[in-house]
Amino acid sequence: MMWNFLFSNSANRISNYLTRIFQDFIKSSKSVGIVLLICTIVSLIIANSSWSDVYHQIWHYHISINIPMFKLPHSIMHWINDGFMVIFFLLVGIEIKRELWEGELASFRRSILPIGAAIGGMLVPAGIYLLFNVHAPYRHGWGIPMATDIAFSLGILFLLGDRVPNSLKIFLSALAIIDDLGAILVIAIFYSSQIHLLYLVLALLMILIMIVMNLLRVRRVMIYILPMLILWISMFNSGVHATVAGVLAAFCLPLSSIEKLEHVLHLPVNFIVLPLFALANTDLFIPANVGTAIFSTLGWGVMLGLILGKPAGILLSSYLLVKTGVAHLPAAVRWKHILGIGMLAGIGFTMSIFITTLAFDVDEWQLTAKLAVLLGSLISGVLGFAYLKWFASKAS
Repeated sequence: MMWNFLFSNSANRISNYLTRIFQDFIKSSKSVGIVLLICTIVSLIIANSSWSDVYHQIWHYHISINIPMFKLPHSIMHWINDGFMVIFFLLVGIEIKRELWEGELASFRRSILPIGAAIGGMLVPAGIYLLFNVHAPYRHGWGIPMATDIAFSLGILFLLGDRVPNSLKIFLSALAIIDDLGAILVIAIFYSSQIHLLYLVLALLMILIMIVMNLLRVRRVMIYILPMLILWISMFNSGVHATVAGVLAAFCLPLSSIEKLEHVLHLPVNFIVLPLFALANTDLFIPANVGTAIFSTLGWGVMLGLILGKPAGILLSSYLLVKTGVAHLPAAVRWKHILGIGMLAGIGFTMSIFITTLAFDVDEWQLTAKLAVLLGSLISGVLGFAYLKWFASKAS
């Protein structure tokens, strides 16, 4: 009996300990980046093993769902990229709205620096890409190196703990959110297909309905689900990329309701939607001539856009804003910090890979761009972490 009691107590302590570890992990800002990194490594290993054909067939398995007058995604891959990712963009839209209303972007003085830095960090990488590919058939991929992956960049910055000022973490968060908004606008304007007016009108009608519901103080999010679903289906059929529906829906929801929704969406987005996206979109068979592919003008444009373009654009635009008196550096932040943040902002991953799937319909170009994104993001992350850690040790 005593043995059973001791064994039961030990088992309970171990169970409680493991539960606490798991809860701390999923609440940690580092955890999303770790999960995405693991998924990417696993996906690349499987895609280059004897299971590669089966693995590829899984993601392209045909799913037939028919709705009169509407088309829907037709494979698991398309459901992830055009369906599940809408939930990710809904969460991004909620974060943007919250920051605009009550966060770092709510006042002009606080928001102008991250806004300007984000714009510079998008324009310079796009310019570098075009320098390499302006006359190439894949020049349409200029949007690929423009994006910053919030999960990875913040995750790496948080690994430095108290070695960097908290105001720097806030600055990167605001910059990455504006970067996401820029990427969304680029997708909506430049990476959408032929517009179908009837579906677009239906989408606009759903937006108006949700705005009216908001004005009438309808606070229950459940009531918004049907118009949000119709908005997504309409956008998917309109020619404007379906994921934009997530952001538009977020801006139509009541401000008083989005905090709870953001909390609800956090776990499924970070630990289901994004891992599935990483697994499906890094199903990349690495050819024997991988060096030739990556070190083409397409590969160089993406990699140098991320590795050099991001820090150069962010540092230059921030410097101009501060020196002209339009903005000021956050408390305890120095110019060397801004350069380090620029390096971390070169981690493109989620958004960059997503834009790759929209920019190219040639498999070889997609493969090259995705591999360049992975390599460029890896180099940016390592350089940014090493530089900020070295700078922090020199300053102490």
